[in-house]
Amino acid sequence: MFERNNAGFAASANGMGIVFAKAAHEPKRQSAPAGWRGKLSALDLVPDLGDDIGSLRWFRGLATLTLLSVGALALVPDLGPVYGAQTSMPTASELEEARTQMIMPLAYGADTGRRMASNDSVRALTNSPERPRIELTAILGQGDGFARVLQRSGVGASDASRALDLVSSAASLNEIEPGTPIEIILGRRTSRDAPRPLESLDFRARLDLHLAVNRAGGSLQLVRKPIVVDDTPLRIRGTVGSSLYKSARAAGAPPEAIQSFLKVIAGRTPLNRVTATDEFDIIISHRRAETGEVEAGQLLFAGIERDGKGWIQMLNWKTGESSQWFEASGVGESRGQMGRPVNGAITSYFGMRRHPILGYKRMHSGVDFKGTYGTPIYAATDGAVAYAGRKGGYGNFVQLNHGAGLATGYAHMSRIVAAPGQRVRQGQIIGYVGSTGLSTGPHLHYELYRNGTPINPMSVTFTQRAQLAGGDLSRFRAQLNRLKSIKPGAALAPMAVKRPKLEADREIDRLSATRKTAPVS
Repeated sequence: MFERNNAGFAASANGMGIVFAKAAHEPKRQSAPAGWRGKLSALDLVPDLGDDIGSLRWFRGLATLTLLSVGALALVPDLGPVYGAQTSMPTASELEEARTQMIMPLAYGADTGRRMASNDSVRALTNSPERPRIELTAILGQGDGFARVLQRSGVGASDASRALDLVSSAASLNEIEPGTPIEIILGRRTSRDAPRPLESLDFRARLDLHLAVNRAGGSLQLVRKPIVVDDTPLRIRGTVGSSLYKSARAAGAPPEAIQSFLKVIAGRTPLNRVTATDEFDIIISHRRAETGEVEAGQLLFAGIERDGKGWIQMLNWKTGESSQWFEASGVGESRGQMGRPVNGAITSYFGMRRHPILGYKRMHSGVDFKGTYGTPIYAATDGAVAYAGRKGGYGNFVQLNHGAGLATGYAHMSRIVAAPGQRVRQGQIIGYVGSTGLSTGPHLHYELYRNGTPINPMSVTFTQRAQLAGGDLSRFRAQLNRLKSIKPGAALAPMAVKRPKLEADREIDRLSATRKTAPVS
């Protein structure tokens, strides 16, 4: 037994446990009230479910939790849509009245406005009055004809024929660009089964000419309105930099002119020899009207300057019915002769040699040109594609027939552009350098045939030079000097338009002008 401790408890040891009892002087717990209220208050409905798991008290608490959860879920509010009051659908008459007050009917003939039924004040007309005249704009489409445009616009046959005669006398109908707007005014017709008469016809025939056909005194008359045009060529200069194409585009050169410029320069030297410090010089034909329209034409001059000197100077010069590029010295290349199929050095010639793959000597029936993957391959001269496809050790192969028993072959292409039966021009791209077939690396194997037998391609000069002399050379140099004297951007300067002085229309103005010019006595 243990004695009473200071806390007022007495303890006794019984076996392995120790039981503590409250001291006798502590007040006793009050007893629960009798009856059902006492039993209900003594009932533990929400015990700790972590204690006495599986006992009656634990299951009573689980039942309480289940009932409370079910009650909470039952009282969850409905989250569905709340429907408001629905308006009634409009009737047919209400829809029609609302439609007439919208903008949409403008697309169906402008029938907006309230309609009134026939009554004593409003009666339907037997025949509605016609518009006194019709103004419309017709567009000349691609592949369209001027006569077809007039017919489609409702112009009568006789007026259309007369207008065509007048227009064709001033300008060629083929010169009218597709997309040209044509302003047409049709007058009042004499009867409902007759076409409306043509009152006026107005359009831009060319950059420098505006035409109008007007009815005066019962007949159609042509009015020419010349437009002042400045045809100063456009000169563009700049530094090559990292990319010749990008630099030229940034300087304002059109993409088509740059493509022509690159082709001309590549015909004189490989483009990789053009350095970043070189300067390009591009001159193209350029026309602009006083009304603001601009036409950029073909490339006239292509030049590359290095260290302040003209390294490459090529001028497009017309000889006979064709034009070709000539150097500043007057030397050019004549069309119709053999041209280099690719811009690259010759690495292997015609004759017997040891094959790099087969390992034994055999006939090398052509010449090999050095080139990188994707380098364009050009037709040596005009001809027809006799073969285009895969051909044994040649890989991708193209053969061109040039007539008179001559033919050329192009082997080891990475990609073929020409198609069998196609007509090609000299300098036209027919494929790209590759390494297909029996090839150790990218290059062009080029062959020349006479009556089907391979011959040495070096026996025929690739280009035949044309030399200007006499009066042609003088005119050529004068044109070259004139183009090189043009200042860059001069074609974009404001136009100085000189108009003829018009005579005074009023009599008082003419008398005033006479007094001003009369001598003073």
